[in-house]
Amino acid sequence: MKKVIFLCAIAVLAFSACQQGPVRYTQDSPEINTVKKLISNYNSKTYDTSMYADTSKTYYNTINNPMSPSEAMDYHKQSDQNYASRGFGGDNMEYEMVVTDDGETWVNCWLGWKGTLAANNKDIYIPIHLTYQFVDGKIVREHGYWDPSEIVMELQKIEAEAKMAEEEMEPME
Repeated sequence: MKKVIFLCAIAVLAFSACQQGPVRYTQDSPEINTVKKLISNYNSKTYDTSMYADTSKTYYNTINNPMSPSEAMDYHKQSDQNYASRGFGGDNMEYEMVVTDDGETWVNCWLGWKGTLAANNKDIYIPIHLTYQFVDGKIVREHGYWDPSEIVMELQKIEAEAKMAEEEMEPME
């Protein structure tokens, strides 16, 4: 009888040791699917804020001055004026969802962005990291990090060339 109780106790311990806690890391989740939909919307210029909580805050290359979901969409619309085409793509798109020690749910993604400037047809490629915090299936915080230097320099060059051409066209007094 002691052996049976001992074996049952061992079986219970072994079974409980095999039980896994909640998933803390995955590459397949509803939240990741939401981010993929958001990326698809960006690529198709569909400016939908339905996946964001009303109080969501978006930070692009900053830790200050967050944007609301509608302000973030306006930011994209305004930026789109500079490009003949733009979007995320390629083979190196990676997504992961993590649950932090504090119980926060975040989706991280590493993407390649390519844009063609409308003014001179120059192609620019930029690696981008985006991270989204979710609460109850909605995005409550978004952070985006990338190096915009090449775009900024190219737009400044285009502007300087346009100004020089304009000055050359002005009649001399």
